[in-house]
Amino acid sequence: MEKRALAKKRWLRLIPIVFITYSLAYLDRANYGFGAAAGMAKDLNITESVSSLIGALFFLGYFFFQIPGAHYAEKRSAKKLIFWSLILWGFLAAATGMLTSVTGLFVVRFLLGVVESAVMPAMLVFLSHWFTKEERSRANTFLILGNPVTVLWMSVVSGYLVEAFDWRWMFILEGLPAVIWAFFWWKLVDDKPEDAKWLNDQEKQDLADALQQEQQGMKPVKNYWEAFKNGNVILLSFQYFFWSIGVYGFVLWLPSILKKASNFGIVAAGWLSSVPYLLAVILMLVASHYSDRLLKRKVFVWPFLLVGAIAFYGSYALGDSNFWLSFLLLVIAGGAMYAPYGPFFAIVPEILPRNVAGGAMALINSMGALGSFVGSYVVGYLNAITGGPGVSYIFMAVSLVLSVILTIAVRSPKKEKAIPMQMG
Repeated sequence: MEKRALAKKRWLRLIPIVFITYSLAYLDRANYGFGAAAGMAKDLNITESVSSLIGALFFLGYFFFQIPGAHYAEKRSAKKLIFWSLILWGFLAAATGMLTSVTGLFVVRFLLGVVESAVMPAMLVFLSHWFTKEERSRANTFLILGNPVTVLWMSVVSGYLVEAFDWRWMFILEGLPAVIWAFFWWKLVDDKPEDAKWLNDQEKQDLADALQQEQQGMKPVKNYWEAFKNGNVILLSFQYFFWSIGVYGFVLWLPSILKKASNFGIVAAGWLSSVPYLLAVILMLVASHYSDRLLKRKVFVWPFLLVGAIAFYGSYALGDSNFWLSFLLLVIAGGAMYAPYGPFFAIVPEILPRNVAGGAMALINSMGALGSFVGSYVVGYLNAITGGPGVSYIFMAVSLVLSVILTIAVRSPKKEKAIPMQMG
């Protein structure tokens, strides 16, 4: 009974805060596609190929500081790191609306990626301090739900903001909430259960015992380098690289693709862009629920990605012959690509001990950032030189197929625990 009360307190106290925080991060990285489709490129004299590079620069900055961020969160404080990140990325995002040159846009997008790079690994470390193995896929999913839910409402709100004001005010009005929220974050969260005044001593001890028990079945890994040489970590890193090519090629350029293909205005394109993310929310909740219930991870990852690849190919095969059927396939592709996030990020804490799991997740997320850079740049570039999205659909489909193959190659966590890990 005590355990049920504890679980309820943690979910109700922490998950809404985590969700809002990551939502704000995702808002400020994903709205570039709307700015580009809504007149920013024209006002700043940005060509399509340069626009795709600017959109991708965020992920290059995002690539470099994942591992230091995870290390700081594990050894020092996720709370402090995320507080300052919120303030800095909020100001940088708002500053995007004040720029008058392409050069400034290059700098701001890169710095925005640098500042936000610590957020995802720090959040995953934070959640691993508060939620057990049986809960972790769902906890991760509620964190990452900030991604599709944000894009869902952002797609609609951004369209209206651009129509009511312009692209500059869209960036300013969508950037400042992160600065305000930073102070709520600081007031409401604690790094670890032992710091929480809203838990009693017995609740703290019960959670500490449960988390400690998880670590007992694992062989010790002395440092990050040993963890990074783990075969599963290498496979998962490349898997996430190819998966992210599909996801971010889709996220950044969907508004432009739909606006061009449908000849609708930016508001209508915004409504259409929101639909895949509604499906994504549903599939993410279903996948994480059954993944935790069955304590299986891989089987809730690769089948969804395979469906996404098939849907992209189907949209390519249709070409311009049927907009609405092609759009339906894009909805399926978007939803399927998002569904496995919770189970995927639950794999690493089950195969590596806590002292290195955060760093391993950061390495994997870094490779995802690199894939995001490739996806967002190449998809934008292919759309520009071919005059349509067909070739980019094939590019994203092939990337997802490669991620499927790499997921299947990952050994199950139980087998990983049973094999002695090589020490340096």
